[in-house]
Amino acid sequence: AVIMDLEDAVSDADKPAAHAALGDRPDLPVPLVVRCNGFDSGWFAKDMEALVKNPPQMIMLPKAESADHLDVIAKTLGADMPIVPIIESAIGLAAVEAMMQHPSVLQCAFGHLDFSLDIGAEPHWESLYYARGKIVVASRLGQKAAPLDGVAVRFDDAEIVENEARRARDMGFGGKLLIHPKQIAPAKSVFRPSQDDYEWAQRVMAAVATSASAVQLDGAMVDVPVIKRAEAIIRDFEALA
Repeated sequence: AVIMDLEDAVSDADKPAAHAALGDRPDLPVPLVVRCNGFDSGWFAKDMEALVKNPPQMIMLPKAESADHLDVIAKTLGADMPIVPIIESAIGLAAVEAMMQHPSVLQCAFGHLDFSLDIGAEPHWESLYYARGKIVVASRLGQKAAPLDGVAVRFDDAEIVENEARRARDMGFGGKLLIHPKQIAPAKSVFRPSQDDYEWAQRVMAAVATSASAVQLDGAMVDVPVIKRAEAIIRDFEALA
């Protein structure tokens, strides 16, 4: 997906022009996501007015702090508009479970830089384990897609992007927000299963399809969790081809 930012990347003076640009956007081969301004920003209502006229395929709500705010988006843009709330404050983290129960929410994202600033912490992994873990668990409880981790600010260092993506993936995140095209390849290399994993998953599904009883593969039992893991690997590998 491509994210069109109406918030931090656009000054107040330029926001009317950004609203006008919503109707003059190019056709894209991927979904267009619009990151609107925060609910209490003073620009949220104007964003909604502009988006009613030119709706995107998805909307991101920064500084999301209440399921009630998601209700406003759903009522304005339609309940079928997928919403991605961005958790960027202690209040937002406290409300994440409620927000992940909202029917219009597809998944959430973690804005770790603003969150760190809000709680007075450094944006290091060690100081944010609790927040990331709570976001992952809340997403699972709400049966939403795995959350997106925040951006890596160093877009010119592929190793940093890859390392951050790997740590996020290992915690249960399903992707990462990116701010530069150079970050796509290193992030994709992490979240896309390896060729070996893909071939293993195919063998698992082939073994299950040809057996009417308990299945063994490579000396190990193939039970329901293994089958579900194989299905997820195949899905993710093919989606990120």
